Amino acid sequence: MPESRSHKKAKGSAKRTEIPISRGRRLDAKRGKFAIEVERSGSPQRIDKAISRLRTQRSSSKILRVPQSDMEKAVSVAKKRGVKLSVTNLSKTKRRSVK
Repeated sequence: MPESRSHKKAKGSAKRTEIPISRGRRLDAKRGKFAIEVERSGSPQRIDKAISRLRTQRSSSKILRVPQSDMEKAVSVAKKRGVKLSVTNLSKTKRRSVK
């Protein structure tokens, strides 16, 4: 399924997109030292899968981009998984750090 225009815009102007990772999965984008994953669905299961894709990037700062209405949900899932990352909205105007 092709990516929507808003999904592509949320990834930003990353040098590398759709990076292959283990088990046939793909990371949305990698920009310098940042690994970026965009999850637009808002379901906790899909957010959890996006976080697991980000966890494969050991040396990168991790950014999970979700719709603003789902930011709190994403923060709680990340805390439950024990992952250090930043959760931002799709337009990159709001950010919450999870430690």
